[in-house]
Amino acid sequence: MTTAATPLHQPRKAALASFMGSMVEYYDFFIFGTASALVFNKIFFPDISPTAGTLASFATFGVAYIARPIGAVIVGHFGDKIGRQRVLVFTLVMMGLSTFLIGCLPDYHTIGMGAPLALVVLRLLQGLSAAGEQSGASSLTVEHADAGKRAFYASWTLNGTQAGLVLGTLVYIPIAMLPDHALLSWGWRIPFLLSTVVMIVAYLIRRTLPETPVFTSMEEGDGVAELPVALLLRTHWRALLRVIACALISVMSTLFSTYALKYATGELGVSKGDMLLISVVANLAMLVTQPLWGIAADRIGRKPIFIGGAVVCAALAFPYMYLISTGSFATILVATLVIQSLVYAATNAVWPSFYAEMFPAEVRYSGVAIGTQIGFMSSGFLPLIASAVQGHGRFGWVPVAAICAGCAVAAALAGATARETRGTDTMALGGDATPRVDGGIVGAVTAA
Repeated sequence: MTTAATPLHQPRKAALASFMGSMVEYYDFFIFGTASALVFNKIFFPDISPTAGTLASFATFGVAYIARPIGAVIVGHFGDKIGRQRVLVFTLVMMGLSTFLIGCLPDYHTIGMGAPLALVVLRLLQGLSAAGEQSGASSLTVEHADAGKRAFYASWTLNGTQAGLVLGTLVYIPIAMLPDHALLSWGWRIPFLLSTVVMIVAYLIRRTLPETPVFTSMEEGDGVAELPVALLLRTHWRALLRVIACALISVMSTLFSTYALKYATGELGVSKGDMLLISVVANLAMLVTQPLWGIAADRIGRKPIFIGGAVVCAALAFPYMYLISTGSFATILVATLVIQSLVYAATNAVWPSFYAEMFPAEVRYSGVAIGTQIGFMSSGFLPLIASAVQGHGRFGWVPVAAICAGCAVAAALAGATARETRGTDTMALGGDATPRVDGGIVGAVTAA
């Protein structure tokens, strides 16, 4: 809520800081995912078969998702203990530095097994830092925003995700067009080295943002929890399990950005440039649709939009992969715009506010961080699982679509068990009763 201690411009600055942080995170994650799909098998795993090299490359992509739940516990603890803003500055710097160092790595032919081992270590550091980025950013934005605009402002956290994907794709389009010898020797490094520029800009914005009024009020009142994670597991475990299940919807993002890229360029012969261009157009469209879904969530509620988006994603997973299998640029573009830019954008825009509002302030950072990162593991390992279960022929994609549809249905069912929090007073979030600022019922606040 906006008070004398929270200037009217502060929610906008918080949304901008969250946008920039997410942009850095997903620029870094996208270029790693793209590199793992296109070049890492040849750079770091050249002495094994192409199929095994692809699996090993995708495994390095997924290994960050093992580190993320561990990082969520650590980062979530400090985010609930010392504040959102300071922890978010730390996660930003760690992510940017790890990505830069990946771009400096020697290849397998230079230092042998030391190259893939160093890649895994840096990827783990990326995972540790990413574990607290979006969860902290959504907590930060929700706690700075007016109760009637929380979903809109929080949607900019995920708009930063799309901006990072767009930026990473635009950087990779000319890189992917380089001759193989140039791409494999120095070209692949450029996107990783350029991440430093994005990180510095985001750091300059984030370091000047004050702590949220909600966290400050908690510090000055009853104080912060001594062990936020223990409190979370003891009294808010239902909300935690709900977020884990809801976060399974993230497999759809990996389906669009990584698996479809590998499938279309490898199995179907679609050019890398065409698929990357489709990704740019789809994510640019999401920069428009996501804030609109955020506005809608502030007016009609988080649940109907999240559940509806997840159900339709499940229904469209099979048609989407079928249309990808046509190999037609125009067909793939239209299919991606519908399922990603319009449908998936609904769940993507709403979850930062939807998840954060399930927890009270004393465990909000930990709850969202741990819940999302455990759920996101499904997304991180989707390329590896998909490569293992994908069949042969024109309909080899069916098992992959089935996995994604199943995860989307599970997310919708979990979302249906949540309490609607549209209009609930920010200080009352996470309670059994939900005092509202829009004329609704007022009740006592107790632990979830």
